[in-house]
Amino acid sequence: MATDAPPSAEPGPAADGVCSLTERAWRILEEDIAMLRLAPGATVSEAVLSQRCGLGRTPVREALQRLAREGLVRVLPRRGIVVTEIDIARQLRLLAVRREIERLLARTAATAASPAQRARFAEIAAGMEAAAAGNDDTAFMRLDRAFNLLLLESAQNEFASGAMTLMNGLSRRFWYMHYREVADLARTARLHAAVARAVAAGAPEAAAQASDALVDYIAEFARAAG
Repeated sequence: MATDAPPSAEPGPAADGVCSLTERAWRILEEDIAMLRLAPGATVSEAVLSQRCGLGRTPVREALQRLAREGLVRVLPRRGIVVTEIDIARQLRLLAVRREIERLLARTAATAASPAQRARFAEIAAGMEAAAAGNDDTAFMRLDRAFNLLLLESAQNEFASGAMTLMNGLSRRFWYMHYREVADLARTARLHAAVARAVAAGAPEAAAQASDALVDYIAEFARAAG
């Protein structure tokens, strides 16, 4: 069964921008799964999730289809929705692929991002460091998602973006599950901020190097968690 924690508030425009009802449902449910409010192995119904989101069945159903593609849920006909379990071996395989794609995205975004996107990367970097300083894991997780989405948008490579989309949610959930035991929120924020600032500065090689440093740390973290 799902945890008894209340559903998250909808991330506001300041965090993620204006979005459709389906996007809103996905953001609420992705955050609830990533932050373990919907626990690995939990079984829930579409009706319960609709009530949880405060939205109709159609956007929730469409959001669940996206979450299923991202590996965060399994939709079982006539049985409900199951939140997928966390698997350390799978996570390490994911990181091997993520390293190559995220480096490409960081390098490309540093070249292709618009002035508005560069300014947003700089804001996200500062926000992440502030969230870590205040030990605000919810704010950090929302900024992490904003960073991931902005990186995909600014890189303008639909093939790399499609592959990375399948990994972001699983990575976020794994980190949140274990960070209190083996992670350093301030270090995590600094490493993310370094990527964001290199992209903001239009420095592709610095962005690629910062991306590698981030994934190095995440791999170290994953092995410690396992």
